[in-house]
Amino acid sequence: MKIRATFLLVALCGLLIVAACSDDATTPANGTLKINMIDSPADYDHVFVEIESVAVHAAGADSNGGWRVVNATPGIYDLLTLRNGLSALLVDEQLPAGAYTQIRLMLGADNSVVVDGVSHDLTVPSGMQSGLKLNHPFTIEGGELYEITLDFDAARSVHVTGNDRYMLRPVIGTMAHVVSGGLRGVALPLDARAWIAAVSGVDTLTAWADTLDGSFMFPVIRGGLWQVTIAPTAGAYEDSVLTGVSVAPQQVTDLGTITLQPMLP
Repeated sequence: MKIRATFLLVALCGLLIVAACSDDATTPANGTLKINMIDSPADYDHVFVEIESVAVHAAGADSNGGWRVVNATPGIYDLLTLRNGLSALLVDEQLPAGAYTQIRLMLGADNSVVVDGVSHDLTVPSGMQSGLKLNHPFTIEGGELYEITLDFDAARSVHVTGNDRYMLRPVIGTMAHVVSGGLRGVALPLDARAWIAAVSGVDTLTAWADTLDGSFMFPVIRGGLWQVTIAPTAGAYEDSVLTGVSVAPQQVTDLGTITLQPMLP
């Protein structure tokens, strides 16, 4: 009986060990982080920004330590091409599961703005040598994808300091895809060259209608109620204002075709 009891005890321990190992094996230690970048319209020909690296900061670590580089490949991006659904993929990286508090962009020196066909250097303030830090707490779950979009607002980031000197003071918004949706539509007629503004509380997003088909899109927009204004920048047309436009997380709201009406004489 003692031998049998001992055998059963050993067998039970073996099953518990196997079960524990099985549970560990089915819980991935890493998740995936994706970071995309888009831009709001600006009255320039081009805005070129060099991003040398991207890092994230682990929760609980001090401000100097705890940084993990998730993209060490430098790249130069023309912000004004990242509109109407187009984006640049900055990060697609495996990360240990856990909580993170910040994203840091290290900007390079090869930045420029093109105004009326003339290129000007964009100077980055010396105080940004430690990088541009964005407060955006997020959690990486094992085996799951967490996706963020950075909205690099070129219009508010580029400043003229005099003597045709330009300075880059980045203004960047962050939006997690789990709480965001999309908004699109078509603004006609084409000769109105429509400018679109979406407003919700303190948030304002802008876009231009495409000159070929009138389409516009906000690929990442916070879920909730928005007021959308379609305003002509050419021709004699009335503004069109849509109130109570509902955007649901992880869905794209289609406004259809909005035709601006001619101004009355």
